[in-house]
Amino acid sequence: MAKAERRTVDLSGYPDMVVIYLGQRVNSPKGLWTALKLGRPIAQSVAAKPDGLLLHETIVWGLFPPHLGMRQYWRDFDSLEQWARSLPHQDWWKKFLRDTGGTGFWHEVYFMRGGMEAVYDTMKTELGFSAFAPVEPARGRLFSARGRAGVGGEETAPSPLSEEELYRS
Repeated sequence: MAKAERRTVDLSGYPDMVVIYLGQRVNSPKGLWTALKLGRPIAQSVAAKPDGLLLHETIVWGLFPPHLGMRQYWRDFDSLEQWARSLPHQDWWKKFLRDTGGTGFWHEVYFMRGGMEAVYDTMKTELGFSAFAPVEPARGRLFSARGRAGVGGEETAPSPLSEEELYRS
């Protein structure tokens, strides 16, 4: 019989760490191509070692329909926000918000100092927080991750696509 070898980590050196889970779910046949063609650019982006990214892990949640994702550990929210609002992520996000390409997208963010936030775009099924908590439109203060999480301070960069641009007729 072998006893478990229990270990833990000392996270005291990461007081502002942020963990984000992201997923892209295929909602139609077109969505399979949309999801697959992002693989290489995401790998290249991670290989460039963006400032503040501590670790990136690829995750597969399901195959029928395909549901691909990742988990990332960031030094702090400002680093994550800066990366998300710069190239190449900025272009990916703008394109997705204007045309989902047959996919749905979601993310959930967890803060070492406390707090969580999430967004679910064109998801055909509820998962994570949306499976048990009331779902609201991501408008106004709920449009940005900073607003949803109640993170103070100034944005590190402008949003890739403003609420007004997205909902303009």
